[in-house]
Amino acid sequence: MHDADGCCAPARRSSGNRTAGDFPAEDVPPIRVGGASQARAEVAVPAGRFRMGDAFDEGYPADGETPVHGVVLDGFRIDATAVTNEQFAAFVEATGYRTEAELFGSSAVFHLLAQADKKDVLGVAAGTPWWLNVRGADWAHPGGPKSHWSALATHPVVHVSHNDALAYCAWAGRRLPTEAEWEYAARGGLEGQRYPWGNSLLGPGEEHLCNIWQGTFPAANSQDDGHLGTAPVMSFPPNGYGLYEVSGNVWEWCSDWFLPKYYRNSAAENPPGPTIGAGRVMRGGSYLCHDSYCNRYRVAARSSNTPESSSGNTGFRTVAL
Repeated sequence: MHDADGCCAPARRSSGNRTAGDFPAEDVPPIRVGGASQARAEVAVPAGRFRMGDAFDEGYPADGETPVHGVVLDGFRIDATAVTNEQFAAFVEATGYRTEAELFGSSAVFHLLAQADKKDVLGVAAGTPWWLNVRGADWAHPGGPKSHWSALATHPVVHVSHNDALAYCAWAGRRLPTEAEWEYAARGGLEGQRYPWGNSLLGPGEEHLCNIWQGTFPAANSQDDGHLGTAPVMSFPPNGYGLYEVSGNVWEWCSDWFLPKYYRNSAAENPPGPTIGAGRVMRGGSYLCHDSYCNRYRVAARSSNTPESSSGNTGFRTVAL
């Protein structure tokens, strides 16, 4: 197994005359808190205690999935699915919000999913040439200028930065889950298991239970699970708490800063995450994960990216305030 950060999502460094966090205030309109009136598939996760972390010691050491430690959480309500394109479109229509990918003018698209003219491919990510920097790629154009979200209305929204996710939450009267809440909810009541459904990747009938890569990464995906890129939400069976696609499909932002050594002194009750870190936590893996290449679609697996970064495999789900 190789440590493959590049299959997760590339970090944005800078673009044109803009640099991370250097956006004029007038570019982002004020967000009206509690402005959402959408129907939302939401599940109640009961208060309880669980063992957080990698019980199999099979994660990447630099990710800090150990030590396994006990965590007590209050009950909370969380989205059953990742936020979809049609849900995010309602937010944009109501507020006029422009995502950071739109402000930068480009975002990272996996090479087999690009829908753009050659002139709009601005380059490739250093060391991970399967990631193309595509001009005009954003939440509304997930493959680039020749694509549109309406063809993927029930798919998870992608090309959203951590900052974009927070803006959506402010409008919807929601918040991002903490990393501990995310893992507890993703486990679905199963203690110490590798996946939301147990320890074996495939189901009893050899059926695929999540959307990850099959074949030879990054050149050929056999699509045995039926998907090259994102899958519509609720494409695979839910876990014990009723959450869908918490393994694979898209990475999901959490509220926490990412600090690999945090588990060594994490709070035992409702841990808020560290106060500093190299980026924000992402959980769940994506359609680019592969069991022989990057196994971060396990429920204990962790990754991170800078708050302004966006890519075609990163989205989010929300929690009630």
